[in-house]
Amino acid sequence: MADLVPDETWQLVALLAVAALAAWLVGVLIGVLVRRLARTSVVAADLSRRGRAPLRTLLVLIAVTVVLDAGPALGGWRDPVVRVLGLALIATVGWLLAVAVQVAADMALARYDVDVVDNRHARRVRTQISLLRRLAIVLVVVLTIAAMLLTFPAARAAGAGILASAGVISIVAGLAAQTSLANVFAGLQLAFTDAIRVDDVVVVEDEWGRIEEITLTYVVVHIWDDRRLVLPSTYFTTTPFENWTRKESAVLGSVELDVDWTVPFDEMRTELHRLLEDEGGRGPELWDGRVGVLQVTDAVGSVVRARVLVSAQDAGTLFDLRCHVREHLVGWLQREHPEGLPHVRVEGASIAPSAVRAGRRPLAPSSSDSSLFTGSTQARERSRAFAGPSQEEVADRDTAPGPPEDDRPERGS
Repeated sequence: MADLVPDETWQLVALLAVAALAAWLVGVLIGVLVRRLARTSVVAADLSRRGRAPLRTLLVLIAVTVVLDAGPALGGWRDPVVRVLGLALIATVGWLLAVAVQVAADMALARYDVDVVDNRHARRVRTQISLLRRLAIVLVVVLTIAAMLLTFPAARAAGAGILASAGVISIVAGLAAQTSLANVFAGLQLAFTDAIRVDDVVVVEDEWGRIEEITLTYVVVHIWDDRRLVLPSTYFTTTPFENWTRKESAVLGSVELDVDWTVPFDEMRTELHRLLEDEGGRGPELWDGRVGVLQVTDAVGSVVRARVLVSAQDAGTLFDLRCHVREHLVGWLQREHPEGLPHVRVEGASIAPSAVRAGRRPLAPSSSDSSLFTGSTQARERSRAFAGPSQEEVADRDTAPGPPEDDRPERGS
């Protein structure tokens, strides 16, 4: 190889240009072959698109370095150029590794689709893959820089000294960057403990939104009004917050109305059910059919507070359903029972019930589906989650034998 390298500088430069051109053409040929394979492989297509530039750069650098290493030292410029080419070669290899990490992560993410009804597992896996991808790229960058520094003899000597004093340096670095390190570890904890996932619906700092991005140091929350709330990772490990999609996306919501004491609640309840089940309106489109009840939660002063509890498949749909129910019930009161709108009474006049004034028979008691925790099989099932121990369990605890006499502590001890 050394015999083929010319001794003149201009000849060597011409040979370097030819070698670089040949290496670039080889890279183009490899790209064409990969693109042909990419017709049936999405992974090959992604690898060809992202790895085209670093691969051609790597081949050109290898060709130029080989020619210079085999040539004579003309003018004393060869050794510095070879050193720079070596550093560029290491950086290009790191570039290729980062591209491989990106392609592998995208291939893994493509297997988990979040555009399904039950996407909790997919969102958890995508969150973990995203964090691992960032961590792998950071590791590649650190190793690339370390490999470039180790090409210098002075850096190798300094490295030995650094390793000898690694204990002291780690203590100093830990004290200086304890906040940053805490955020990094908190980010890893969030990714692998499944506390939050990308696209989870959360309430933080009195703001409602979705988890948009989770990094090693911070979390981005996309708020409902298109603002972004950026919080450190330690916030979610040290501060209580609401996660509306921790187990499933279906949620409950309430609509509260202050009305007059004369409002017929059974008719109002019938209107609510008609609204939710009417095929011609938006009710069936928004309501998931699980919960739809109307209850009187307060009756103090001049108004009565009625609470409507409805359910939907996710938080966004629930918000629209609540607005729809609130608007419709207010309109129904204005049309059918304007006397039921809230107003303040100055004089305590005797008011007969509306059913008596109209000469109608009193309405039947509320139907069983008007209660959330009582009156029906579904309501009793819901109440079991909030029930304490039964009387039998309490009696069993009271009659359970205590510790033996010998094991009981002495009085005064």
